Amino acid sequence: MSDWDAELKKIDRQLESMSDSALIPAPPKGAPPAAKAQVAAERAATRTWGAFLRLALATALGVGILFWPYSHRCGISVAGYLAAVAAIVAGGLWSSLWTWRHRTARAHVLSLLLVLWGLVLGSIELLPRTGYAKADPMRPTGWTCAASAPAQPATVQPSPAQSAPAQPAPAQPTPVQTAPAPAAH
Repeated sequence: MSDWDAELKKIDRQLESMSDSALIPAPPKGAPPAAKAQVAAERAATRTWGAFLRLALATALGVGILFWPYSHRCGISVAGYLAAVAAIVAGGLWSSLWTWRHRTARAHVLSLLLVLWGLVLGSIELLPRTGYAKADPMRPTGWTCAASAPAQPATVQPSPAQSAPAQPAPAQPTPVQTAPAPAAH
């Protein structure tokens, strides 16, 4: 290890031992107003309401996807659904960055759960279509609506009336024409 590695480890240990309030200390009692204003500005910039707002937006999207009003079996509707799922993953990543920066542990765990939720929802739709999971009627193997319905041979099922053997039509008596009797000579 070089000297820089040892120095960086020493700095990391010092930072880990400090609390968050020690990282932004209060100004001394006799500090000029400019120093007090600078500390107040730093503290205002590190407030956590922004992180919680981002988390609330991402959570609302993650819960709202459960009430998706459209079919997402095939076609453009599956593309829209997957775009919404990608937005959940992006929102979870976005909020996890902010919760990490502002040291909000519980909110960070919820952010990572949102990312996991989005990945699960996406894999439910993607894996059957790529051949890695068993397809079912709600998640067919095709992307387009025409390709999603398997081609079945057209068979004609006889109706119950047609399934009985056909009865011959009753014979109609045909009029018999009689030839005139030959004349006797």
